[in-house]
Amino acid sequence: MSDLKHGAKEAAKSDWGQGLARWGLISKGSLYLLVGAIAGHVAVGGGERLRDRGGALAAVADNWLGKILVVALAVGLAGYAAWRFAEAVLGRPLEGGEKEGWMKRGGYLARAVWYLGLVGVAVSALYGANESGGSRQEDRFTARVLEWPLGRWIVAAIGLAILGAGAFNLWRAVTRKFLENLKLRKMSDVEERMFTWLGVVGHVARGVVFGLIGFFLVRAAWQYDPKEAVGIDGALAEVLKQDYGDTLLGIVAAGLVAFGLYCLVEARYREV
Repeated sequence: MSDLKHGAKEAAKSDWGQGLARWGLISKGSLYLLVGAIAGHVAVGGGERLRDRGGALAAVADNWLGKILVVALAVGLAGYAAWRFAEAVLGRPLEGGEKEGWMKRGGYLARAVWYLGLVGVAVSALYGANESGGSRQEDRFTARVLEWPLGRWIVAAIGLAILGAGAFNLWRAVTRKFLENLKLRKMSDVEERMFTWLGVVGHVARGVVFGLIGFFLVRAAWQYDPKEAVGIDGALAEVLKQDYGDTLLGIVAAGLVAFGLYCLVEARYREV
């Protein structure tokens, strides 16, 4: 185990490891910018339907240049996943600090798995596997899991975990914990205020979207109905169904764009 920890630390602290981590933050931000822009387009009446990250990437991958961009995003997301996996193995952030408990390490591992899943989404988008949109994929996946022994409990647990991730994002927005481990000394006062604003708005929007996804997964488990499961596109579509839905969707879309910009700035200033 000590050899694994040493190898993970050396790889993560290497120049290429840090470069991949920063590229991962850029890739993460680019995805949120893409989804936020599409949601904003729908909010002002310019789009026929919402796309999740898979659908959006499939649209980008329509030509050879788009395919190159999607491959670059996949590489970055894989780097981000490797960074989080290294933190799970080491039991502490790579920026330094005290050893974390098992719950925190589980969070690092969950993020690594989540972003590895997004790598799979990007790869499948290259082959047009997501052109039909994201919510049907959630339906199919949830239906398969519900058929497993204890499947309803597994789906409910995943939903509760995503609800927890939504609450965590809201907590980070309120406490501004996202400012930790950043090279704030390299920012001007104006840059720091703008970055803080982007982080607060972006984390609130991300918390709302994660909360909706988690809620519908828990409801799918409760009602034993996989059609209740939604992805990001479905969560945003639910916002659109509400009173003044186009206005609400526009606000959430602006928040997702803000989170994407936050990730791009974080890639520049985060300690990794």
